Amino acid sequence: MLRNPKLTDHMITIRKFILLFILALVLSCQYFVSCKTGSLSGRLIITQVPGNNQHPDIISGESWRYPSRAHIAALDTDNPESITVLTDGFYSACSPEISYDGKYMLFAGQQNEGDLWQIWEMNLDNMKTNQVTSFKGHCIDPAYLPGGRLVFTRLTENDTVKTAHCLYTCNLDGSDVRQITFHPNSNYATTVLKDGRLLTISRQLFPDGGDQMFMVLRPDGTKADMFYKGNEGTILISNPRETSNGKIYFIETNENSKFSGDIVSVDYNRPLHTWVNYTAGINGSFYAVLPEQSGKFMVSFRESESERYALYEFDPVNRSLGNAVYHNPDYDITDIVKAVKYDRPRKLPSEVDMHVKTGLLLCQDIHFMGFQSILDNPGPDRASMIEVLGIDSTYGVVPVEEDGSFYLKVLADTPFRIQTLDKDGHVLYGPCSWLYLRPNERRGCVGCHENLELVPVNRIPVAVRSDPVIIPVHITEIKEKVVELE
Repeated sequence: MLRNPKLTDHMITIRKFILLFILALVLSCQYFVSCKTGSLSGRLIITQVPGNNQHPDIISGESWRYPSRAHIAALDTDNPESITVLTDGFYSACSPEISYDGKYMLFAGQQNEGDLWQIWEMNLDNMKTNQVTSFKGHCIDPAYLPGGRLVFTRLTENDTVKTAHCLYTCNLDGSDVRQITFHPNSNYATTVLKDGRLLTISRQLFPDGGDQMFMVLRPDGTKADMFYKGNEGTILISNPRETSNGKIYFIETNENSKFSGDIVSVDYNRPLHTWVNYTAGINGSFYAVLPEQSGKFMVSFRESESERYALYEFDPVNRSLGNAVYHNPDYDITDIVKAVKYDRPRKLPSEVDMHVKTGLLLCQDIHFMGFQSILDNPGPDRASMIEVLGIDSTYGVVPVEEDGSFYLKVLADTPFRIQTLDKDGHVLYGPCSWLYLRPNERRGCVGCHENLELVPVNRIPVAVRSDPVIIPVHITEIKEKVVELE
């Protein structure tokens, strides 16, 4: 091709320079977009709470779950100074949870000071956010469920639960909202186990405050039961984190040393008998723990109350604190997750049928204590009846069968407690913690004071040979049954 005689060498040089400049600009833009969209993959996602906040009220959970002026940030452990704030547009944000494909993040956010907390989702490729919930009540602690849904905690006030933080589920677009807990408890820090069940910190509020425990339940709210409970006064601080080897790690302390949290674990299969403390010999306090695939942990730790919680490595095998990864004297680190792919939990089928207004409860033997029934060695304190208690009144007295069994049909989604009575109507044991049944749920237990690892005796309870007793029982029926027992 012949050179254009009208173009001088100088002009050709300028043209080449312009073309190279444009090419460099395009490449730099592509690089910037690539960095912007792909930079979060593999990064740690943390919540930073300003150090001028009061220390979290870890007993009630109020200030713990509603921090002021907190933000969520992304951290590259290879270059920890290059921290990126992800929630600049929010007055406060916390509780990040990563989707199973590693591409999205749920979090609780307060867009403006004084706003109600709601659940939001962020696309980690472009940092765009979408509001999921918009209730007239605080919504916090979200977690992804398999099947395009999420679970979260919502502050609920009604005659059934009084004022409590109940669990709800909904689709990722905020539709099809379903309440799944119905007892007067506060439920926080929910994690989805690999088997598809939910593990949440639960604490009774009414009529008296109780100790915290881990409660396990299915995503439809059925089969809610205690999973782990420490000694009296135990306080559970962080989200529980399950590992591939069947252990569940969390931070635990007690009401007498609430600023000395330890890393502990229980086994999935025997949570009541496998408790291990990994940090009893370390002076200081832990606040959050994230097990990593490498076997090392990322933890939030501080040596004294005058310091801020910072990010450290931790070796669970040698039970030793490792290198400091990131520290900012102005902030406490309260949440740690990682923007990576996770194994999707099982999607459990549901027995709930909202067209059914009741659930069924069968107890094999109310006299069962630990590993034997007092019917094997009867004494003067033998129970003859049970009383079913509601929030504000009694739902009725029901005589038990000669083998100690009872069979009830209870109004669904209504909290109740049970206490045992002798033949004179005196209370022997109870009341138990709050129970509820979902519509069409069927539950059974070995006894009122059963060992939680015990399987039922291989016999048919006498109570199931008749129709279940309908609860609430009418008052005239209560009197008739008491007369029959006398």
